[in-house]
Amino acid sequence: MARHVHRSRYGRYDGGPDPLAPPVDLAEALDAIGEDVMAGYSPERAMREFLRRGGRDQTGLDDLARRVAERRRELLQRHNLDGTLEEVRELLERALLEERKQLARDIDMDDADRAFREMQLENLPSSTAAAVSELSDYDWSSRQAREDYERIKDLLGREMLDQRFAGMKQALENATDEDRAAINEMLGDLNELLDKHRRGVDTQEDFEQFMDKHGDFFPERPRNVEELLDSLAQRAAAAQRMRNSMTQEQRDELDALAAQAFGSPELMQSLGELDANLQALRPGEDWGGSERMDGQEGLGLGDGTGVFQDLADLDDLSEQLSQSYGGARMDDLDLDKLARQLGDDAAVDARTLQQLEQALRDTGYMKRGSDGQLRLSPKAMRQLGKALLRDVAQRMSGRQGQRDLRHAGAAGELSGATREWAFGDTEPWDVTRTVTNAVRRTVAEGRDARGGVRLEIGDVEVTETEARTQAAVALLVDTSFSMAMDGRWVPMKRTALALHTLIRSRFRGDHLQLIGFGRHAEVMEIEQLTALDAMWDKGTNLHHALLLANRHFRKHPNAQPVLLIVTDGEPTSHLEPDGEVYFSYPPHPLTVAYAVKELDNSGRLGAQTTFFRLGEDPGLARFIDSMAKRVDGRVVAPELDDLGAAVVGSYLGSRARGSGLGGGYDDWFGGRGFWVGD
Repeated sequence: MARHVHRSRYGRYDGGPDPLAPPVDLAEALDAIGEDVMAGYSPERAMREFLRRGGRDQTGLDDLARRVAERRRELLQRHNLDGTLEEVRELLERALLEERKQLARDIDMDDADRAFREMQLENLPSSTAAAVSELSDYDWSSRQAREDYERIKDLLGREMLDQRFAGMKQALENATDEDRAAINEMLGDLNELLDKHRRGVDTQEDFEQFMDKHGDFFPERPRNVEELLDSLAQRAAAAQRMRNSMTQEQRDELDALAAQAFGSPELMQSLGELDANLQALRPGEDWGGSERMDGQEGLGLGDGTGVFQDLADLDDLSEQLSQSYGGARMDDLDLDKLARQLGDDAAVDARTLQQLEQALRDTGYMKRGSDGQLRLSPKAMRQLGKALLRDVAQRMSGRQGQRDLRHAGAAGELSGATREWAFGDTEPWDVTRTVTNAVRRTVAEGRDARGGVRLEIGDVEVTETEARTQAAVALLVDTSFSMAMDGRWVPMKRTALALHTLIRSRFRGDHLQLIGFGRHAEVMEIEQLTALDAMWDKGTNLHHALLLANRHFRKHPNAQPVLLIVTDGEPTSHLEPDGEVYFSYPPHPLTVAYAVKELDNSGRLGAQTTFFRLGEDPGLARFIDSMAKRVDGRVVAPELDDLGAAVVGSYLGSRARGSGLGGGYDDWFGGRGFWVGD
């Protein structure tokens, strides 16, 4: 019985994105995009900026564009366009040398005949093309010289064809008369097909008959006449740009030599007809461009056309990588073209950038609003806030690079809050929330929950057991023009987002209100504050901000008031009794009095107050010190990088004092309070 041996063949996976590739890491992208958004960029522009710059281990568009420009410059500086002419000159000089040697050796030759031949060779024109033309009727004495001269005709024919059909120079080396006849027949049929297409009378059957007969000349195997036209026109246009880049002398020489190609004027006539058809059918190609080439390496007509195609590819890539045109998307990048010009590594980098852009859009981190503009979604804000909070925790705990252990709070009453379980948790499960999560997930997956529900680890939530009181927190952030002018705008926003994330995720029973104060004060949602453009109106209305803060405290009479004020200037505006804003610089005594009066009201409400003084102005320091003393508050003068840690630390300290727990920052971030992790 015969045995059948099964053989398997393996190749590169081409069924779409690599199913085994790790998912793209969006953490760094979100951090960078969030920073730019808080600095005043739109989310769309912030995303574009990150893709342009790249990340720590991710090549960006700018670097790819630089490599494209270097590749283009290298091609121009390495080559010149004399390659075919130099090759013809070398063959001609070799033929003449062999002929002179033969004339000197041939003792049987008639002296008059030898003299005449030598005179013919000595009086050849200096122009290579004219010399080749004049020798067309010369009766060569040397067989080697005759062969070298015939190689000139063969070379010219192959180069002329290689300009239009890549690879012809090598394929037609040592071509026979039958090969040349097949070329002429193919060109005739091709021009007939293109002429019919130009008149709109061709059919797919016409194309298929042409390919059945001449398909070996087109290894790229076009599927229809349009694809055939695209490949032919792109190369023909590159050949024309190469011709445009030559000097007039070079063009004249080549035109004169062209008549000698294969010794067949019909070839040049067919090629001229082909060029005319292609220009008529593809007028949008770049037929008029040119480049300056002054390198040392000569290019033949075929190779030179390939280089000009490379230059066109590089120009296309440069535009794609710029992403500066309307509706630009990373999907516009031609990865095959990029791999061909810069190598597979560049294509991998570009594909990763495409995946990053797609993931940012598809995973819900960026949402398009009713006005059509992209915005950071609440999910993105939470992710960004967690990253900022991790940075704050590291700064406060002094344990950078270490993973804090996760502990519940000191044994006490349940807080009523829950969180998703993570490795290391020992808190009791919240069974109701856990089962509810499993049911919701089962239904979302399209399965019937009545048939049974399986728990997954992502469904589990644990209860919090932190002993604490509620707090009403008012974070007052200065939004006057000096904050933007002196580089404090983004640190202020980072601080607000970190505190907002902390309270929303770990102290959900607390009540946070964000108040921005410039010429006037305003209660802001976190999304509004983080997207706030720099304010250039003069004025620091601490009075109005304190009014809003005290209103917040009164709404929560059973909560511990915590007042946090971030500012870099003395108050220069206040609200008049009629609600109008009064501004004066230097500060008017009445403005200061209004601010002091409202701060005293905060003190009477029991607010634990901390001022965060930014800047080294002595007048500001004296004013804030005196304000803090009135209400037994604290003054912190942090560096900008430590502002978030200082504000969050003060909040935690106020909560600890209010609940009687005491303890420092390490207690809260490493043990008793909460944990910040992945």
